[in-house]
Amino acid sequence: MHPTQKSNRSSLCPEFLLSCAQLLLAAALFAPAAAGQQAAPPLEAPPAVSFQNLIPTDQIAFLNDYAGKMTKEILKDKRFRNLLKLVTPRTTFHYGSDMSLSEASEDLLGSEPLPIEVRDGRYVTIGSHGGSYLAGRTLMWFDMKEGIALGAIYFRPTNGEPAPTLAVFSRQLNQDALAMGDLPAAFAEDLDQWALVAHVPELTVRYFIPSNGKKYVLVHDEDYCWHPDNMPAPPADRCEQMNADAADADVNAAYFMKETHNQANATAWMLGPDQIEWIGMRDRTCVGPNPFNCRIQVTRRRTEVLIGHTMAPRSRPPNPRH
Repeated sequence: MHPTQKSNRSSLCPEFLLSCAQLLLAAALFAPAAAGQQAAPPLEAPPAVSFQNLIPTDQIAFLNDYAGKMTKEILKDKRFRNLLKLVTPRTTFHYGSDMSLSEASEDLLGSEPLPIEVRDGRYVTIGSHGGSYLAGRTLMWFDMKEGIALGAIYFRPTNGEPAPTLAVFSRQLNQDALAMGDLPAAFAEDLDQWALVAHVPELTVRYFIPSNGKKYVLVHDEDYCWHPDNMPAPPADRCEQMNADAADADVNAAYFMKETHNQANATAWMLGPDQIEWIGMRDRTCVGPNPFNCRIQVTRRRTEVLIGHTMAPRSRPPNPRH
């Protein structure tokens, strides 16, 4: 595990400190709400992540037998199909049209499958690397030792939501606020390697779907400017742009889900006037030779207001792409 970088949350663009402080306050005031409503209550940190209904070893150990085989082979195994039902939230998902999340996942697993990988004798990655329809591809991941399972679907929606999108899901989760760093580190590593092979962009809008079948923002907590002490720093303009783009992806996803009541099959076509006004105010305020820090921090605060929870500041290095 890489050491984390100290938070820069308190160093919010000192050259524009007053205007940025005003904008942080405005971020809370511009949360979508009817005029005259009382201010929202103070935000709280989300509860710690806890996986429920862990899969017994005797129901998951058979995955070892499929190491190196193609995904299509395991789809014929009733034990695997039962696993999918056990870990996939029961919800209607919008993948071009409304369908069950299970249907979307199974269809994509059978399209351009990848070899099944078993890492360290416990982490199983089963996925596909492409599809002609909406560029869809999917992943199922299992930790056979802990009895944990997570899935992910990537595609380019045409329903008006921010795109492209990656939705992580598991019936073993019951939280409504998560960052990627809250999920197992081994999952994040294998997800990143699958994304590299499957040509999933390094930075996308991200959601997660827990047991209640609704969709929430999976917040970026990576710091793309992080680097080991013995390595040169990445170009500041590129890494800060990525941090800003990640913050934008989160706030766009948060607004979309707020407006559509976190429905997994939600559709929408435009931003509301409050979000457009907020974007304009942010961009007018966060100006100068180095506006990124102001823009990132203000955007993150807006995301927290929209999702109703405070989230940890950027502190985690992104998974390296090899």
